[in-house]
Amino acid sequence: MTMDSIEKLNTAIAIVEEARGVPLSASCVVHRGEMLELLEDARSVLPVDLSSAEDILAKRDQIIEEGRASAEAMIATAREDVARMVEQTSIVQAARDEAKRILDDARDLAEEERQEVEAYIDGRLATLEVILNKTLDAVARGRERLEGADDKDVLSQLNTDK
Repeated sequence: MTMDSIEKLNTAIAIVEEARGVPLSASCVVHRGEMLELLEDARSVLPVDLSSAEDILAKRDQIIEEGRASAEAMIATAREDVARMVEQTSIVQAARDEAKRILDDARDLAEEERQEVEAYIDGRLATLEVILNKTLDAVARGRERLEGADDKDVLSQLNTDK
């Protein structure tokens, strides 16, 4: 398993920290060969890690620029969507206004036609009332004649009517 330079340096630090100390001194005892091998490995891997870090930093600017371009594209799309929604809202409002106007016109027309129909029916009923009143008057006159005349008078009236 390969370790990168940071891991190798952390391992070297851990070895020094855990090494047996020399009495009455700040020194410690570490295996020279092991420590040199670890540090040389770290040094050999370090240029690769630095190169990778430089590549990442270079790509960072590209990634940031791509992110910025993507964000600007999303903002432009969002603005277009908002404009379309506002336009649709105004179209919907215009349609609602037109629908209200049409309904108001239909109600007005229905009211006018209802009044015309009521006037026509009232006129027909008035005519019927006049006819019925004349009929009632004729019936009443006929009944009055019948009440005031005897049977002979009725027969004589029938003969005189001829």
